[in-house]
Amino acid sequence: MKDVKDAFRFVCSSDFWRMGLFWSFALVSSYLQLLKARIFGSKSTPISVSSNSVVGSSRPICVITGATSGLGKATAFALSDKGFYVVLVGRSSQLLSETLKEIKSQNKDAQLKTFQADMSCFQSIFEFKNSLEKWLSGSELHPSIQLLVNNAGILATSSRQTIQGYDRMIATNYIGPFSLTKLLLPLLKNSFAPSRIVNVTSFTHRSASIQKFDKCSVTGVHFSTLNRYPCAQVYEYSKLCILLFSYELHRQLRLTDDSHHVSVIAADLGFVKTNIMRELPSYIISMVFNPGFRVLGLFQSPDQGAESLVDAALAPPPVNTNSL
Repeated sequence: MKDVKDAFRFVCSSDFWRMGLFWSFALVSSYLQLLKARIFGSKSTPISVSSNSVVGSSRPICVITGATSGLGKATAFALSDKGFYVVLVGRSSQLLSETLKEIKSQNKDAQLKTFQADMSCFQSIFEFKNSLEKWLSGSELHPSIQLLVNNAGILATSSRQTIQGYDRMIATNYIGPFSLTKLLLPLLKNSFAPSRIVNVTSFTHRSASIQKFDKCSVTGVHFSTLNRYPCAQVYEYSKLCILLFSYELHRQLRLTDDSHHVSVIAADLGFVKTNIMRELPSYIISMVFNPGFRVLGLFQSPDQGAESLVDAALAPPPVNTNSL
């Protein structure tokens, strides 16, 4: 009975209608742009990592955040099959261990390493960076990484602050990936082959309606002053922030002579069935959102979403350095 009441309250909220209407329109708009690009754009050939990207006996190293479920987990499976040494990053040590065993059971030749880290916590991110560098220095691997996939993300329905006082959804979806990328940039620049940063964005950024970009907005203080936590708007805003960060980092790297081999791609994968909406009423997910996007033909499994993410990871660097 409680689940029914929660579902009814959510249906009566502006978040439900924002997700149902605005997000559907944004998703269809994204697919129309993709269709236009496929018809009129030029085709590119993905980069192979089988031989040209390998130095000695080492494999190219990929770091994936949020790698214990959904899209991140599926991407870890796919990239291990592509020959990457996959570094799995997640909050739960148990889920990390289970994911490692699952990948090994399907690919006995997969090379994997797990690290526990919380993308909403600065201290946890710093500890992960130090642990990663220590592991690399103590191994026979090249002291660098070739691919960073910032995939970790949440859709929280209530306001929760981090230890540093930031909104947890903003911290996990934007501030954490921003901090991790900046900390790992030296390892990406030290790569023996062209390296890449892939930031998982979302079509929902098209619905963002915040008029200003200041400290209060970026840290989530702006949203904490409202009477009701606008979870849909906060999620949209966090994805807009990571998209703008991708553009700016791309611009800065193109202007830096010693980092010409590091590229940035923002990957919008559409609607993928993951557990990111687990905090929403289960009735709404199973009876409204999933069937609705399935009818539109825009409902993807994690494996299908991972295919697009791998394409983004292996796509050749853009020829035009002024575009992302």
